[in-house]
Amino acid sequence: MQRHERWAWAGAVVLVLITALGWNTNLNNRPVALTMKQIDAAMRQSIEDKPLVSPTTRAYEAILPSVVRVVGLMTEGDDGSDALDERLVERGMGTGVVIIDNGTIVTNLHVVLGAKRLKVTFMDGSESEAVVISTQPQNDLAVLRAKTIPDDLEAATMRSTADLAPGDQVLAVGFPFGIGPSASAGVVSGLKREFSSPKGRHRLTNLIQFDAAANPGNSGGPLVTMDGEVVGIVTAILNPSQHRTFIGIGFAVPIENAAAAAGMPPF
Repeated sequence: MQRHERWAWAGAVVLVLITALGWNTNLNNRPVALTMKQIDAAMRQSIEDKPLVSPTTRAYEAILPSVVRVVGLMTEGDDGSDALDERLVERGMGTGVVIIDNGTIVTNLHVVLGAKRLKVTFMDGSESEAVVISTQPQNDLAVLRAKTIPDDLEAATMRSTADLAPGDQVLAVGFPFGIGPSASAGVVSGLKREFSSPKGRHRLTNLIQFDAAANPGNSGGPLVTMDGEVVGIVTAILNPSQHRTFIGIGFAVPIENAAAAAGMPPF
């Protein structure tokens, strides 16, 4: 009995020693806590290796699939023919934004007014004829429907302007002077502005004023937040001279009006 007890005690001592040795080994293998200086250096190195995407880039990438180029065509000589032929020439050019993925597009009325035929070009390069399905002259808006659409056409996300405020960052995307798609960034400069056409024939109210660069060709394009959500349709630029170039004051129709023109429910 004594011999067995001695062996039992010896086994217990060996087990304790092995456990203690393993515990010390685990302690020695535990990672050392990083200092704030080391963490800061690691973060800086990570940002240098893979820079963060800017908010304007994210907004541009979000809205781009829904932006279209709109061209108004007119038959040379305007002989009343409905046939599409080589005599069709460009009458006007602007931008549009897809608001329903069935090919429903919002643009400015002045972009399409007087055109015999309309052609839209999607971001995948495909083209389609389009027809005007409704207009809202008091807000210079026209709603188009493309006859053929890409299989993966994306509609833009629209956002209420109720919480929009001066100083909010915005991005205008379009085809200024036919160049594009082009992006220009700025801020909301004011709300509930009024604008009269150069000849005073038309007056627009309740406009969003912004300072993102816009020029002829931007008309009908989206004004978006940094989330890539559409808050307005670029409509006009203010310039006291006779030159149709941007001097820092642009206007957009609130997206609520555009949604109403398309028969969509309010936000």
